[in-house]
Amino acid sequence: MTLEDKSNHNNLIRTEQLVEEESPLLPRKRDEKIQGSNGSGASITGSVFNLSTTIIGAGIMALPAAMKVLGLALGIVAIIFLALLTETSLEMLMRFSRVGKAGTYGEVMGYSFGSFGRLVFQISVLINNFGILVVYMIIIGDVLSGTSSSGIHHFGVLEGWFGEYWWTGRTFVLLVATLLVFAPLGFFKRIDSLRYTSALAVALAIVFLVITAGITFIKLFNGSIASPRLLPNILDITSIWNLFTAVPVLVTAFVCHYNVHTIDNELGDSSLIQSVARASLVLCSTIYILTAVFGFLLFGESTLDDVLANFDTDLGIPYSSLLNDVVRISYALHLMLVFPVIFFSLRFNLDDLIFPSARSLELEKWIPTVLQQRRTRFYPLS
Repeated sequence: MTLEDKSNHNNLIRTEQLVEEESPLLPRKRDEKIQGSNGSGASITGSVFNLSTTIIGAGIMALPAAMKVLGLALGIVAIIFLALLTETSLEMLMRFSRVGKAGTYGEVMGYSFGSFGRLVFQISVLINNFGILVVYMIIIGDVLSGTSSSGIHHFGVLEGWFGEYWWTGRTFVLLVATLLVFAPLGFFKRIDSLRYTSALAVALAIVFLVITAGITFIKLFNGSIASPRLLPNILDITSIWNLFTAVPVLVTAFVCHYNVHTIDNELGDSSLIQSVARASLVLCSTIYILTAVFGFLLFGESTLDDVLANFDTDLGIPYSSLLNDVVRISYALHLMLVFPVIFFSLRFNLDDLIFPSARSLELEKWIPTVLQQRRTRFYPLS
């Protein structure tokens, strides 16, 4: 190394030290983009699956009943309208986030309504997500271990296969699910780490859809399915009020806003989040419409509020019992894999609520990557 090279090298070192001394000790949250180990953001496909899993939850089983209330034509229009409304609301949310330089949903609320508004929002998310997770565990227990109602015990899948034992009971089944599924998947530092399980969760929802569609087509060929209603059956004031029973099902069908900022931060490129949202809404809308249509066609006016309960009876085709079990198991596994995505938002908001001024723990892992990128900028390879 010549004297000139040494002089240039020393100048570069002083320049890097000056830049690092002038840099803030705690980066701004909008600048804290979570980067992967290879310096790139989360994949678009993984983000689509994570957002889709946030959208598709237990409510999918109530869509055929909503379709029964509204009729096929109005039901399909309502699902499409709410998907477009959700897309518009997500676009407005992210635009306002850019204006307020907010990196989380809580920061958006703080920018709009102050610290009290942010506090109320975070508490609401905690209560909402905690309630959802409790409901998921109840449904999983009902499906796998059975439930009792009015003195009548409805057997779960495991009880039907092996009988009533302590290891097919609700307590043991939920304990195993917690230790083998919820705990390992519930504490990843990045939501992008759940992309494979989210893809599997969407695939399991499609399994339910394919089985329902297959049974519907078989019964259509057999001529055992009546013509469905296209519009709601309005006879009196009671039937008018009955229309509003479909409102909560449809309004909550596309709720995913509390996870959008987390997915956006991990993408690295903020311009991609709108494409991710549109792709997720198209995917979920397609699954919703087909599930509601085929579920309503299959069971008609006998469609129950939870269509899964219709799969506890004889379907009138060969291998009916086997198909019932596959539908119920796929649904239970689907909820198990949705659980970590909902829990991620609960954990994130709880951390932000208790430690509002602390740097998120998930950022610590990527600080060396940022420093390495700085050094690469000052010491380019030759």
